[in-house]
Amino acid sequence: MNRFLFLLVCYLITVLSLLPFALPEQAEKAMTSVQSDSSPEIERLVKTFGGEWKVVENFERGDFFPNGGARMGTARVSLGTGGTTLIEDFHSDGSAGRLDFLAVIWWDTDAKLYRFFTCANDIKHACELRGTAHWEGETFVNDYEEVVAGKQTKFQDSFSQITPTSFTLIAAIVTSRGPMKPLITTRYSRR
Repeated sequence: MNRFLFLLVCYLITVLSLLPFALPEQAEKAMTSVQSDSSPEIERLVKTFGGEWKVVENFERGDFFPNGGARMGTARVSLGTGGTTLIEDFHSDGSAGRLDFLAVIWWDTDAKLYRFFTCANDIKHACELRGTAHWEGETFVNDYEEVVAGKQTKFQDSFSQITPTSFTLIAAIVTSRGPMKPLITTRYSRR
């Protein structure tokens, strides 16, 4: 599995480094057009999230972010690896600090669910597999776990309020007292 991740990261770096040289019209078409090798599950993702986005992040005050915070930036979501993956290249900055983030999502046919691989500008944990995802009606949900205070803790990212020109991502933590507690709300608006 480590060799697969290494090769995937090398491929992604190569592809993303070439994107600025593509003609704008061709780049937009490549980001949102479905290729023949795409599964129906990847087709649904690219039709929903493909394109260029303006992003605004708001951080809730609490244990994770005592002062709250905000960031603004851009995201580019496109097909990758011959139409078998969806790639998000995300950059933002603000009072919550700078974030450079890469997500790769693919459909695992055998398991019948989406898998996530992410990289960020975090030296200790640059890249990792980040759980699985599925659709709950019109909401795309990514479930994953992270270590918090030495304990495995469940998190959930929900992509909701989806329209052709916007959507909202709510990053939440599972609390011992029941419902999910929102930590970060990110609003995407098509550029």
